[in-house]
Amino acid sequence: MSNISASPTKPTLASNKVIKTLLSFIAGFAYTILGLLILVAFWSLICIVADAPDLPTPSETLVTMLKLLEDPFQNDSPTSKGIGLQLLYSLGRVMKGFLIGTVIAIPLGALIGNSKILSNALMPLVNILKPVSPLAWFPIGLAVLKTSPSATIFIIAITSLWPTVVNTAFGVLNINEDHKNVSKAFGFSKWKYITKVLLPSALPSIITGLRLSVGVAWLVIVAGEMLSGGSGIGFYVWDSYNGGDLSKVICAILFIGIVGLMLDKIFTSIEKYFNYGK
Repeated sequence: MSNISASPTKPTLASNKVIKTLLSFIAGFAYTILGLLILVAFWSLICIVADAPDLPTPSETLVTMLKLLEDPFQNDSPTSKGIGLQLLYSLGRVMKGFLIGTVIAIPLGALIGNSKILSNALMPLVNILKPVSPLAWFPIGLAVLKTSPSATIFIIAITSLWPTVVNTAFGVLNINEDHKNVSKAFGFSKWKYITKVLLPSALPSIITGLRLSVGVAWLVIVAGEMLSGGSGIGFYVWDSYNGGDLSKVICAILFIGIVGLMLDKIFTSIEKYFNYGK
């Protein structure tokens, strides 16, 4: 009798989990819609109250957005490219700069976290360079690398690496002492210690740093492309402003926000997956 009564429990638990997940998704979607409605209401109020006839209304911006989405990857000429293509150009530069920054940041953070001498010597330098604006780095990148696209990738790398440096150093600094002692007791080589103790223990902190860094990289790309020109979503914003089309500017801002949200969601999912130690 106990077997008969217990058998329906598993499907019931699974069904309850599915229902809870579905309700959570619906609630999240509803709150998102509510937030958008509040934004649109506030935007409409500004259009009514403010003395800014050039500011497009939400309905005008929606019409512009639908037109942009009709052919987002058009490439009729160097000066006539779809917004989807511009976003792809920007994402390509962001990924290049982000990867270059990551290759530098993780080893540097590991060294700082693993050595008190290096920590005392380099952390003040990190704290000095971390708040420097990407616009300040652009002339240096241009002087060294000679081309605007390369300078844009440079400023992405140099401004996005600091969160990963700091979080990697924090993760390495807080490795469990028992794990260190076990590695010493078994006579681990440097490489074995790095691969079996250091990286697995610090990985959650490293991924948190990467999530923050990719957000900074996506933030920086707009400023970089405004200065460098040619292509990309930052250039698209500046070019639309110079053309007097603020509805395109607002559409670009919305697309920038959506892509930034997607990048954050991707890295948040990775962060949750590897955050096994907390």
